[in-house]
Amino acid sequence: MKIAITGCNGAIGRRAVLWALKEGHTVVGADNIVAQDAEFYNNPAFSFHQVDLKDFDAALKAFEGCDAVIQLAALLQPMDYLVKVHNDNVVIAWNVLRAAAELGIDRVAVASSVNVLRAVIGETQADTIVRRYPTMRVASMRIHKFISTRTRAYGEDRFSSRGDLWSYVQMDSTADALLRAVTVEKDRWTGHEAFFIVAPQLAVDDDWLELKAKYFPDTPVKPDWVESGGRGFFDCSKAERLLGWVHKDYA
Repeated sequence: MKIAITGCNGAIGRRAVLWALKEGHTVVGADNIVAQDAEFYNNPAFSFHQVDLKDFDAALKAFEGCDAVIQLAALLQPMDYLVKVHNDNVVIAWNVLRAAAELGIDRVAVASSVNVLRAVIGETQADTIVRRYPTMRVASMRIHKFISTRTRAYGEDRFSSRGDLWSYVQMDSTADALLRAVTVEKDRWTGHEAFFIVAPQLAVDDDWLELKAKYFPDTPVKPDWVESGGRGFFDCSKAERLLGWVHKDYA
C-alpha cells in the first residue's frame, strides 16, 4: 500500500514510518519540519512533503495517490494554555480527515489519547466524517505513555504517576497497531472505532489492585475484569479482536 504518515518526523511518526517500510509499504511523509537525521529519508520507498496541514489544499496535494493515512501531526504540549494547541490540532485533524474523504481514501488511523475519554474532539470529527462518507473506516488510536522500554516509564514515586495509571505502550508496538489499523481486511470492522493502545501489564511491579485500593479506593472495577485475567487498568481486547494487535515489548 501507499500510506501517508503525517507528523512523520515526530517520535511516534518515525517509528510508524520505519514499521511501514519494514512491512514493504511505500510511505509518503508529511510534516511542517524537515529532519535530516531521520534514517528513512534516503529510502527509495519514502518521499517527503514539507507541509502545513492547517492548509487544506496542501493536505489534498500531499495525500494524492495514497491508499491510507496515518494522522500523527499535532502539538503535544499545552504551550501557552490558551488557544494554539486546541485550534491547530482541531484544524489539522479535520483537514486530514476531509482531504482523505475528498480523495476517496477510505482507510485512516488518527492518534487519540487515553487521557480525555469520550471527549476528544478528534473522535467526534471521526464520527462525523464516517456518517457523511460511509465507505470510510477511521480508527482512533488511544495511545498512552509512549516509551522505548518498560523500565524507562516511571520512577519510584507511585503517587506522582497515578494520573497515568502506571501504564505505558512500547513505541514499536504502537507503530504495529497504527499500521494494522489501516491494513487489516475491510470486513473486520466499519465506520469509526476507538482502540486503547496500552500494554496489558503495568510499567511497575506493584499489584494493580493494590495500587487501585490505595489511590482510587472508590473507583469500581469492571465486572469480570479480574476473573478474565486483567492485569492493569486498560482493556485492549477490542484492538486484539478487530486489529489482531497484541502488545509486545520489542526492546
